[in-house]
Amino acid sequence: MFLRRDLWRRGLRSSPELRRLLLRGFASSPPAPPSIPPFDHQPLPYTGMPGEEILAKRKSFLGPSLFHYYQKPLNIVEGKMQYLYDENGKRYLDCFAGIVTVSCGHCHPDIVNAVVEQTKLLQHTTTIYLHHAIVEFAEALASKMPGNLKVVYFVNSGTEANELAMLMARLYTGNLSMIALRNAYHGGSAGTIGLTALHTWKYPIPQGEIHHVMNPDPYRGVFGSDAGRYAKEVQDHISFGSSGNVAGFIAETFQGVGGSVELAPGYLKEVYNIVRKAGGVCIADEVQSGFGRTGSHYWGFQTQDVIPDIVTMAKGIGNGLPLGAVVTTPEIANVMSQKIQFNTFGGNPVCSAGGLAVLKVLDKENRQAHCADVGSHLIQRLKSLQQKHEIIGDVRGRGLMLGVDLVTDRKEKTPAKVETAVLFEKLKDLGVLVGKGGLHGNVFRIKPPMCFNKADADFLVDALDYAMSGM
Repeated sequence: MFLRRDLWRRGLRSSPELRRLLLRGFASSPPAPPSIPPFDHQPLPYTGMPGEEILAKRKSFLGPSLFHYYQKPLNIVEGKMQYLYDENGKRYLDCFAGIVTVSCGHCHPDIVNAVVEQTKLLQHTTTIYLHHAIVEFAEALASKMPGNLKVVYFVNSGTEANELAMLMARLYTGNLSMIALRNAYHGGSAGTIGLTALHTWKYPIPQGEIHHVMNPDPYRGVFGSDAGRYAKEVQDHISFGSSGNVAGFIAETFQGVGGSVELAPGYLKEVYNIVRKAGGVCIADEVQSGFGRTGSHYWGFQTQDVIPDIVTMAKGIGNGLPLGAVVTTPEIANVMSQKIQFNTFGGNPVCSAGGLAVLKVLDKENRQAHCADVGSHLIQRLKSLQQKHEIIGDVRGRGLMLGVDLVTDRKEKTPAKVETAVLFEKLKDLGVLVGKGGLHGNVFRIKPPMCFNKADADFLVDALDYAMSGM
């Protein structure tokens, strides 16, 4: 998601260069565009409001800050596993999973059944009463965590999870100073916007005692993959900017909105040691990278060989349900018992039943290993495509959490902003929906539902090849 810097909102819709690229066509056209893989599902006929009317009503009744992808926005009316269908019945391969939210697949029958059956019995009750669903879900989630991360708090979103984690850090340590990375994204509330350094994306609301350090980006970072030099800035900041004390450090272990950036190897281990010596706690934002998506590990932070003090999660935890969680240690959780900590909808029966079903599906269908296998195949194919097309500057990530960084000059790493917008439209026309991110909106974010298979991976790469051949 390119948020408020989306290319169309910046006026490139009327750019002569963009129009020229869209209309130019192929210099040497491939014989035919790739065909979408066969899939055994027939969407229901759509008889609802047409897309043009929906768009008009959005403009009239919804906030003007809402944006949409594509010159002509899609009216998506049905989904099944890794595919989406528009109002005309056209099928699209979903390579973005509703912003990395649909983990098991659209309308997975096990999850739909769990939600429906619980809704029939009891749609809502709060934690002031007992209910089995919340404790079953909490126990299952805690069993997936390493170390002493055993206490679970349920909330409604990743934004709420990160707000709660920041509150925990400040209460537990008695300090106020929070450290976050540039190029990060942690949510849309006032507090989490403060953690998000990219004010070109979000409103620059001042937040006291929140500071940002250099992004350890191996491709675009000033120190490349040298984790030690990035970590030294954190130490310098604590020593000279925070009087030696800090409440906490928060980082996505794989940056999502920032362009699918995997942090420099060893960075978190060095920074966690620095932060803990200064009295702070370490928070891992797993909103996009958790639940086996990276293939190699169940949690993104495990790729850096660390155990955080607090872990936040959302999106894939509910396969589309409004659900988030914070998991921490008993010691940190104890400070929250000094006052009332309550969330009206956190852990409600329907979301708890759905979340537990997600964990069961991921285990039953062995999705972590599947992500490793399919992701390895996809990365290999994308790197081969990189050798063919100069516009591909970098292919990064692991499992099914990948980024393709597009450039106009590989040596200078100049972001291919306009070209990315053109390819984005062409892929949609071919039946492929990808995400878009990075500071300049020049990174394709490839993070499909985890049922995505090798045939889908091949179709995606073939579609990219076909579209890029006309640039």
